[in-house]
Parts: sequence; C-alpha cells; structure tokens
Amino acid sequence: MRNKSLVWTLVALLLVTGAAAASAQEVTSAERDRALQYLESTEKNVLEATEGLSQAQWNFKPTPDRWSVAQVMEHIAAAEDFIRDNLVKEKVMVSPSGPPGRDVKTTDDAVVAMVPDRTHKAQAPEPLVPSNRFGSPDGSVKHFVESRATTEQFLKTTTGLRDHVMDGPVGKMDGYEFVLFIAAHCERHTKQINEVKADPNFPKN
Repeated sequence: MRNKSLVWTLVALLLVTGAAAASAQEVTSAERDRALQYLESTEKNVLEATEGLSQAQWNFKPTPDRWSVAQVMEHIAAAEDFIRDNLVKEKVMVSPSGPPGRDVKTTDDAVVAMVPDRTHKAQAPEPLVPSNRFGSPDGSVKHFVESRATTEQFLKTTTGLRDHVMDGPVGKMDGYEFVLFIAAHCERHTKQINEVKADPNFPKN
C-alpha cells in the first residue's frame, strides 16, 4: 500500500512539474523576428551615420562636456557586450521567474518606445564611459559589428528568454526585453551621433 502511495505521489509531482514547464512562456517566432529585425536595422543605421567620417569629424565635441561621435560609437560598442553578457547572461537568466500572466507585450513595446527617447536623459554607468578601449573609431566599429553578430546569434539560439525577470529601465524585464533594449540603446545613441553631426560647427570634412 505504501509503495502504491509513493508511486502516485511521484506521478502527481511529475504532472505538476510538467504543467509548470508547459505553462512557461517562450519567445514566439514573430517576437524573435521582431527583435532580429530591430537589431539589424539599428546596426545599419549606426554604420550609415558614421560611414566616411574624417578624424576631425569623429573627434568633434559640440561642447567640452558632450561626447564626440567617436566616444558615442565606443559607448555603443561597449554597451553591446555589457548588456548581453553582464546583464542578460550573468544576471537576468538566473533571476527569479516573472509573475504568471505578465503582460510581456506592454513591456516589449515600452522598451522600444521609451529607451530611444532622448528627451529623458541618462548617465552612463562607469564601465561604459568612453576610455578609448578599442584604440580608434575604426576599432569601435569593428568591435560593434562583431558583438552585434554575437547578440543576434544569442537571440536565435537561446531558450528561456522569458523565464526570468530583473529590474530594468522600464520595470521588470526578461531576457528577451533586454535584447530589445540592446537595439533600443543603439537607436538612442545613433540619434545622439546625428545630433552631433547637426551641430553648426561640425567640421565639413
């Protein structure tokens, strides 16, 4: 009798575990495509914004306290690694689960809408302050392109991106939303590059 009871207890536990696993929300094909297209388009835009710049144009600063295009590009390249590796892989993916029925679409959309909005200013964390870590603007661009390819591969191959959440710029965010954040961050700072280029004192060549 005791053995039968033990068997049924184990069966019940397996069923409960299976139900929990089945209810875990996974990134859909449409969501993955959305993030991939966003990563691709923001990469294209920043490369176009920095293509063919002279040394004077790379290094021009509108005011002493504002970043040059070279500094912004370095920040974008460094942030790609930092967000993907230090935040998503090392922290988000081992954080607690989100609440059942979390409205992921609202948070997804908030990342895409709010992060690129430059009317809201933000201070770069110390690890992402420009320090010429890549040696030159070309070095920053090269690192960015390689790192973006790694991010895209991570998005394509990683499961469980919805399984854990951590505090982020728009509240509790899962791994998928932090991937969207990578692209949105790039869009935000591409706008910053274009602001520098639009300055009336920006070198003509």
